[in-house]
Amino acid sequence: MSSSRFEAAIRAIDEAHAQDPRLVATGGEEVPYELFYSQKMSDHLEKCDPNATEILRLAIRAQHLRRWEVPRDSYPMNKIGYHQWRTYLKKRQAELATQICLDSGYSEEDANRVGALVKKENLKQDAETQTLEDVACLVFLDDQFEEFEKGHDEEKIINILKKTWFKMSERGHELALGIKMSERARGLVEKALAA
Repeated sequence: MSSSRFEAAIRAIDEAHAQDPRLVATGGEEVPYELFYSQKMSDHLEKCDPNATEILRLAIRAQHLRRWEVPRDSYPMNKIGYHQWRTYLKKRQAELATQICLDSGYSEEDANRVGALVKKENLKQDAETQTLEDVACLVFLDDQFEEFEKGHDEEKIINILKKTWFKMSERGHELALGIKMSERARGLVEKALAA
């Protein structure tokens, strides 16, 4: 059973996501993209860890908090610019999520833990951080990969898939292999795993 502070925090996170002006069609209606994305994150968390703590559930839901306000092209369109953009986003999204948790009645310790998870601190050493990374990778593979791969050459896609796979746990690998994909997308994954 969830607490009233959890429900308040989820509501505040979803209200922020609902302000995303980018829309995606799902279930016969258009919804703000980040709201759709955060719900996909929560859905995949249920598959990955149905007994996840409230803290992890909040971090999962806040993963791309207000991300649309800092578009990728606001940084140089090269590898360095990409890493600068991602670093800034992690810090900003963690700060926003921490504040929502504090405003919803969480202790400073719990709110800071949500922020640390959003920043993916201690990946590979922290089980909850690893679960968050697994879920983010699963959503990418399930929802974004097929469209993403169309805009890049095969070598780049295979390298991205190899990096994605490396970041995931064995449980994440199991779930990823169960995702339905087009024949082309599945072939790219198989090439990446064989490389």
